[in-house]
Amino acid sequence: MGGARVIWKSGLSFEGKADSGFSLPLDTSLASGGGTGFSPMELLLVGLAGCTGMDVISILKKKQQDVTGLEVAVHGERADSEPRVYTHITVEYIVTGRKIDPAAVERAIQLSETKYCSVEAMLDKTASIEHKITLQETLETN
Repeated sequence: MGGARVIWKSGLSFEGKADSGFSLPLDTSLASGGGTGFSPMELLLVGLAGCTGMDVISILKKKQQDVTGLEVAVHGERADSEPRVYTHITVEYIVTGRKIDPAAVERAIQLSETKYCSVEAMLDKTASIEHKITLQETLETN
């Protein structure tokens, strides 16, 4: 079991701490008078990106794909009324490497989506989640 806590700093600014020993700043958006840290809703998107990114890179390496870079961009649309949950999330995987097999990338994402990523499994309860793939070939330089 894991745990976390927040410690109030000032205004609506907190410091989040996890049992792992790591900490990070939390606040409201700049537009709401904050802007000194992540908003709690941003952390959900970061958590999703990290969770699925770890799955995908691990699976692609096991499939012996020559991946030289992976970026996971996540965008969320929120409900208009409170609670403003995410209703639609787009996850884009930007995979860079040498002769990457598109089918291997699709399979890695599918496994993350349906079997391994617990963050996606939770968010899938309230939001439709769409996946996009962009493959980029690493340019050889001699």
